[in-house]
Amino acid sequence: MDFQLYTDVVLLSDVVEEHLRLGDVGTVVERHDVPGLETGYSVEFFDMLGSTIAVVTLPGSMLRAPTHGDIPFVRSEAVTI
Repeated sequence: MDFQLYTDVVLLSDVVEEHLRLGDVGTVVERHDVPGLETGYSVEFFDMLGSTIAVVTLPGSMLRAPTHGDIPFVRSEAVTI
């Protein structure tokens, strides 16, 4: 899938080292095109108050676009960059 800058995306698997979980929502902040490799995206994840909790570069296959069937979910976890 091709994602535009500054659009929301949904994480399709956990990123344990960054304390991110399947279903977390982030914003695409950069696109990485490398010949011969899958397109990658830098995605910024925020807490509910707008503070950045992680910026991670991920392959497009680990992301999907939000749908009308998605329901936001809040979880508490002490995470800082």
